[in-house]
Amino acid sequence: MNTHYIHRPVPSLVLALGLLAHALPAAHAQDVADLPAPVRRIEAYTSRHTLTNGYGNWHEAGVRGQWGVNSQLLGMEIATMRRFGESGRFIGLSDTMTWNEDWFSMLSVGAGDGAAYLPRYRVDGFINRKLLPTRQWVATLGAGYYRAPDGHIDRNISLGSTYYFDLPWVVQAEIRFNNSSPGGVRTHQQFVAATWGRVHHTQIIARHGWGAEGYQAIGNGVSLVNFDSRQSQLTLRQWLGPQWGITAGAERYRNPYYSRNGAKLSLFWELP
Repeated sequence: MNTHYIHRPVPSLVLALGLLAHALPAAHAQDVADLPAPVRRIEAYTSRHTLTNGYGNWHEAGVRGQWGVNSQLLGMEIATMRRFGESGRFIGLSDTMTWNEDWFSMLSVGAGDGAAYLPRYRVDGFINRKLLPTRQWVATLGAGYYRAPDGHIDRNISLGSTYYFDLPWVVQAEIRFNNSSPGGVRTHQQFVAATWGRVHHTQIIARHGWGAEGYQAIGNGVSLVNFDSRQSQLTLRQWLGPQWGITAGAERYRNPYYSRNGAKLSLFWELP
């Protein structure tokens, strides 16, 4: 369902920027060709959202981990949640590979436990190319496949761009084209994002996405079909010590049927 891009970008914004930051690890342009430094990170999070028009409240908790091995960054996520009155569980795996000083890629797979709003399974892939002599500009081409428990299928392609200014700014934009079947519902969505700050200090991330969604499962065999929506997020990532810190964020989502407002809090550790 196209909604799963707005609700759960893959990778999520913070994770995506984090992966790119390790693919471009240094603050200065002359160092961006280096391979990513080993990363060993774990993050535990919880979130809660309120919905209007009787759609019920959401809550979610989960754990994410990343493990760097040479030129690879392996990731795993496990989450449990309740949405639209139905409990669900999700597990995801990812592998980010640095091929050389100009190219890196990411492949992620995920599966739900049969909850209507989760995928039966999904696969997403991204290939990234560093541009300019300084390699501060990254162009991204992505593709994804999403099969839902009710039989709907999403196929998408995406085009993205990320630019690393001299600290403290990073800006990112993406457009995604989606084809949902049955019915051949074609939609597209886009987002823009900006990050201010430095790793191991303070980072503030703002993101806004908008566009059309093909299908959104809301339980009991009911889906919302072919509608516009908007989503805004503001996230603070604060290091409280050399290897640990907190992330706090607020989110607002709107479509013609309901509005959703929520907050998320997480604690992260970078292991030696």
